[in-house]
Amino acid sequence: MTRRIPEVVLAAAFAAVLLAAPARADENDYPTDARADYVFGCMAANGQTRAALEKCSCSLDALASILPYDKYVQASTILSMRQGIGQRTTAFKSTKMFDDKVADLRRAQAEAEIRCYRGAS
Repeated sequence: MTRRIPEVVLAAAFAAVLLAAPARADENDYPTDARADYVFGCMAANGQTRAALEKCSCSLDALASILPYDKYVQASTILSMRQGIGQRTTAFKSTKMFDDKVADLRRAQAEAEIRCYRGAS
């Protein structure tokens, strides 16, 4: 017989980790591999052109200037956990704190899009 960790305990443990993570406003705190992943994914969605490379790089730089890397990782993790099905994903889909973290990422992405794709500086 295997013991299962209740979803509420799992969500509480994840929340504790998220709250304990320090927030930094240094736009250079995004590691190179994370930057490359972002740009490759962006280019896959927007075309494999030099113009797409420039816009995707600009978008990441803008995002990094708004959202510290640890908060980016937290929001990305929450979004990944929400992709699943079943009871384990429910806590990630229905917790206000997680919604707020994802909203911060969405706002930063929107600002980056305005700066880089719509010509605003």
